[in-house]
Amino acid sequence: MRNLMVRVIVLVGVLLVLVGCGKPAAVHFFEQGQPATLDEWHVLRIRDGRLSLNDGVVPYDLNTPLFSDYAHKLRTVWMPKGQAAGYQPEHAFDFPVGTILSKTFYYPLPASGAADGKSVARTPPSQSSLHEESLDLSKVRLIETRLLVHRKEGWVALPYVWNQEQTAATLQRTGASVDLELVAADGSREALAYQVPDQNQCGGCHITDNRSRKLLPIGPKARNLNRDFDYLGGRDNQLAHLLKLGYLKDLPAPAQLPRAADATDASAPLDARARAYLDVNCGHCHSRTGPAITSGLWLDAPTQDHLKLGMCKQPIAAGKGTGNRRYDIQPGDADASIIAYRMDSDDPAVMMPEVGRAVVHSEGVTLIREWINALETNCDTAGEGQPGNTGPPAV
Repeated sequence: MRNLMVRVIVLVGVLLVLVGCGKPAAVHFFEQGQPATLDEWHVLRIRDGRLSLNDGVVPYDLNTPLFSDYAHKLRTVWMPKGQAAGYQPEHAFDFPVGTILSKTFYYPLPASGAADGKSVARTPPSQSSLHEESLDLSKVRLIETRLLVHRKEGWVALPYVWNQEQTAATLQRTGASVDLELVAADGSREALAYQVPDQNQCGGCHITDNRSRKLLPIGPKARNLNRDFDYLGGRDNQLAHLLKLGYLKDLPAPAQLPRAADATDASAPLDARARAYLDVNCGHCHSRTGPAITSGLWLDAPTQDHLKLGMCKQPIAAGKGTGNRRYDIQPGDADASIIAYRMDSDDPAVMMPEVGRAVVHSEGVTLIREWINALETNCDTAGEGQPGNTGPPAV
């Protein structure tokens, strides 16, 4: 009888092990240290030729994404059980300690399907390749996954670079350079030395408050997330979905929620599209608290003052970056505007943003030029550097 009981116990144990083998390990939050591989966090996993999300890891997207050399991005958030982010109307949500934000940079492969390790498709970054909350690795080239981890001492940035085989990503604290070729729809090619930032460079964007000098999230703000998303369980508003999951609290009524425009939506007002683009690409630095505060040029969404937005404003110290132009924005004349000139350059001494890109975002330049050309403020009649009013710009 005793032998029979032992056999039963052993058999049950074996069955439990076999069942356990099919279940992915839970997300692992590291309170200290810098794990050498992305896999140790168990946020993402590769299975059946797809990059998928672990249990409790929630994907999200932005109304207008930050431009990063035409890279597409899979963004996710994970929080410890029972924890929720606090809603904030303007800033990124107040995420609890233990939160892991991930952003995987990837490119679709060219229409030819060539997987030569170098050729990637130049397509609008707003066009996601995500299907059923996963990426088909036969159709994309993974470049890097950045983690933003909220520890007791603050947020920590960790850049992981994917290998050529797309089987693993390793920590590259000093950054990396990946040689690629952007292939346009017409077959034309553009060389791209894609730069993975080192840990210190992450602060160039994520230190959004000059006073605290601490890293902070940028993208997950109410105005950026107020949009629908195709989840496994169906299409839903992202803010409402996070609330249902218990990942967000104190969410106001839908009518009170801010919403940034989709910069690629031609049916949206031109001013809203341009301001959304400037907010997400420039506003984290050019704001009342950001690293570029001394420039006097504030391009974040809350700013409405014409002068602070650069209209008829002379630069404080731009050097070569002015291109001999007089104003940050010369309303009605994009050719005479410093902002348009710097956006349309890939010269490190001229271009803006200074980090995060190596090629020109031609569609973004076109949008901002169109917006500037439609502005009606007259610098001559308003007085040098003093536009006539502080309301929304006339377009």
